[in-house]
Amino acid sequence: MMNEKLLKRLMQKAIDVSIKNVERHGGPFGAVIAKDGKVIAVGKNRVTKNNDPTAHAEITAIRKAALKLKTFDLSGCEIFSSCEPCPMCLCAIYWAHIDKIYYGNTQSDAKNIGFDDSFIYDELKLKPADRKVAMQQLLPDKAIRAFEDWNRKEDKVTY
Repeated sequence: MMNEKLLKRLMQKAIDVSIKNVERHGGPFGAVIAKDGKVIAVGKNRVTKNNDPTAHAEITAIRKAALKLKTFDLSGCEIFSSCEPCPMCLCAIYWAHIDKIYYGNTQSDAKNIGFDDSFIYDELKLKPADRKVAMQQLLPDKAIRAFEDWNRKEDKVTY
């Protein structure tokens, strides 16, 4: 368990990254992943710099932490984000098994400057056929093969 002073220092680092990123023409988001109080990875929003819509600060930090620790399981880590994670980042944090999220700005703060993710939360509640992005299932009888093969595999690495 980290003490309050260390928590604030790590949160301030994420905030500083977000401020510097704005100065360098990037998005206003920064993230830090720590384990046992030590910084493992720092991420900043690289969406426009990398032409990558998935290059949010939390995602870039997760990618760096996983490479550094040589594992896809970031259990024991905590993430400090300058803003409450968007739906994509929140999912990535869950998939990475990060233990705790600390954040500065809220969804509402992000919405106020043009980063409104509320429509995504609304879309997730809908049936696939009712979503704004058209979805159509194709070849489910063929696609199931990979799942059947995976299910029978005895040496699989679950995640």
